[in-house]
Amino acid sequence: MAQETYDIVIVGAGPVGLLLSLLMSRWGYRVRHIDNRPVPTATGRADGIQPRSTEILRNLGLKRAIMAYGPAKVYDVAFWDPRGDGSGIHRTGSWPSCPRFIDTRYPFTTLVHQGKIERVFLDEIQKAGVRVERPWTIVGFNNDGANADYPVEVNLKSLDTNVIETVRTKYLFSGEGARSFVREQLGIQIHHKDPIAHVWGVMDGVVRTNFPDIETKCTIHSDAGSIMVIPREDNMVRLYVQIASSTDPDWNPRKTATVEQVQQSAKKILKPYWIEWDRVEWYSVYPIGQGIAEKYTLDERVFMGGDACHTHSPKAGQGMNTAFHDALNMAWKLHAVETGFADRSILSTYESERKDIAETLLNFDAKYAALFSKRRPNAGEVSASKAVAKDDGEEEDEFVKTFKSSCEFTSGYGVAYKPNVFNWDSSHPAKSSLFNIPGVRLVSGRALTPSTVTRLADSNFVHLEQEVPANGSFRIFIFAGKQKKTKKAIADLAANLEKERSFLSTYRRSDIAETEVDMDSIPQVLRDYHHHLYADDIPDIRVPTAKFSAHEKLGIDAEKGGVVVTRPDSHIACTVQLVEGSGTVDALNEYFNSFSTKPLGQESQQSRLRISLQYLKMLSLILNAELEGVSSLQPTDTEENPYYYTFRVQCNSCHEVHPNWVSFNRFEQHEIPGSRGEANFVWKCRLCTKTHSASVVAGPHTFEVDEKKKGQKILELDCRGLEFTEFKPDGEWEAKGTDSSTPFTGIDLSEGEWYDYDEKAGEEVSIKEITWSIGR
Repeated sequence: MAQETYDIVIVGAGPVGLLLSLLMSRWGYRVRHIDNRPVPTATGRADGIQPRSTEILRNLGLKRAIMAYGPAKVYDVAFWDPRGDGSGIHRTGSWPSCPRFIDTRYPFTTLVHQGKIERVFLDEIQKAGVRVERPWTIVGFNNDGANADYPVEVNLKSLDTNVIETVRTKYLFSGEGARSFVREQLGIQIHHKDPIAHVWGVMDGVVRTNFPDIETKCTIHSDAGSIMVIPREDNMVRLYVQIASSTDPDWNPRKTATVEQVQQSAKKILKPYWIEWDRVEWYSVYPIGQGIAEKYTLDERVFMGGDACHTHSPKAGQGMNTAFHDALNMAWKLHAVETGFADRSILSTYESERKDIAETLLNFDAKYAALFSKRRPNAGEVSASKAVAKDDGEEEDEFVKTFKSSCEFTSGYGVAYKPNVFNWDSSHPAKSSLFNIPGVRLVSGRALTPSTVTRLADSNFVHLEQEVPANGSFRIFIFAGKQKKTKKAIADLAANLEKERSFLSTYRRSDIAETEVDMDSIPQVLRDYHHHLYADDIPDIRVPTAKFSAHEKLGIDAEKGGVVVTRPDSHIACTVQLVEGSGTVDALNEYFNSFSTKPLGQESQQSRLRISLQYLKMLSLILNAELEGVSSLQPTDTEENPYYYTFRVQCNSCHEVHPNWVSFNRFEQHEIPGSRGEANFVWKCRLCTKTHSASVVAGPHTFEVDEKKKGQKILELDCRGLEFTEFKPDGEWEAKGTDSSTPFTGIDLSEGEWYDYDEKAGEEVSIKEITWSIGR
């Protein structure tokens, strides 16, 4: 009887195995996936999704399903230390978990237990035709080469029936975790970076407490020990309690503790605050040491990822996130080889890239605890610091630099792959001189910076980095800048792309449909991708004065344009200058030719086009008021305490005015149905059933006393298919004394006037004659 054959056999259904299985099955590969547990994770285990991982999950179409579980979102981290007088702990600092210098759409950690995340993956894997078989285990394997197409023989065993099945596969991947059978059979050793190990107790449950920061992430050091607090979904909280260390005189790596013992430890650590448990949902005790596998593969047929390759402490919440990156990196490279696009030699970059990141993770992990005990930066230091040295050449404070790199790394945006066949920076010995656009802010090996643009096909504003879903393909972004300046270069680019041996002609799909979209100024070869033509016309608060925001953010001159190539995982591959003649395409051919299986090359602002302004309107909320004794009037509007702007809304399609007031804030983003875009407000008209959206693009601005300027813009809105016709000032406002600078908070403008008394100035203050209007 012939053996079953597969493109890949995956062992283990944790985060790394599930994501790899999902990608490979979606991309059309025959996958056999087993796990030795009889059922998926029910409770506990990893629970933190960092911002870059959220971006990846959205690109996979999984973010909405995970967010449907109502996870906790952590924007800040609080630090608690013992008082010098022995009276217990006190808060010594706090800062954003993802500071503003990190450009992300998701400046928070999403917290939901691993079982629910696994459920989302399992549902999607099943849709792709693959079922995780349980409980099965691997009992042997051998890359014997007996079958050239399927060189690896794998022996699988059902733990229910003890039946052993032998299959053949092109690739075997171990996502088994720290006790990997595959790693042991290969004889690959774990190198321990830090001789100090720890035993941790971890507990999920519902608690009652007077500890004030129980709903935010906390790192707590006390004379009685250490705790990390992690808020969870369903009103739960997770506590990590360190119960033993290899520095203890009676160190025992097999030390355990009961639920009651860990609870008693937590109570001692949290003094002078009290804590009680209503319910414990999950509890575990486990040893943690910093370890990394010496190799991730021996033959580039049998690979490992996730905890099979690296172990570390739970402090920074990196385990599951690092596993996601392992899986994505492995999947797109296997795909590139198996589709005949890239030479097999590129598979060596899986280990070199991911092992380097794991080394960085372990080095970071070793420093993380020490970081907590040092001086904390205040909010002013953090916000004032930049990602580079100060303009005057003065070096930044060493602590601030360490803090910033830590935040960037934990967010996931610190993942930076070194130069190799895929990542071309200025050190690459390229023949073309056009690589590396002058002034570009993109860095090869790092993730693409988020940008918002208008899609010409339907006038929706969309997130450029999300427009191409995770399909295993490289992405080429042509930034046309000012079309009058770059028209000839664009035409030459298109003409050279059409040449027989260009990378595009060599690998382009044969099933691209013809289109009759009226975009005559755009060459046909680019028009074939009409759904990916965009106008760079969306304002961005990070570059408020820019006319071409996406160009400006990425450091691309709108007078010249440029081309950006990203890898299938959205990391920057290279940037190329846009020039007249064949130079740009020659450079792109040179890049792809470096790993292509076929010879390439001869030698081996886009303007808005007929967009209906009926559906695109920039509106402003305008305030007119008479201020006496106060100035700088504005809504109280922060990420921690957002202001909900309340309007009446009218549909521009059927002109229906919605009878109820609607409210939204400027921090929440909602997905637009049928689009990859997001908006602060998404609304479906009940009469014509069309979906429209709006987003805050500027503001809130302060209202200042100005005799010549009564009506002043408070908020600027980008409205798609709708208009706001009336505003209601629900919520609190704030101002300050004109001469005294006395802060006034909790101001209520709903009655049309407000009065108070400024003690410092010795006078009454007021806001009167309040009127609101919506302007264009």
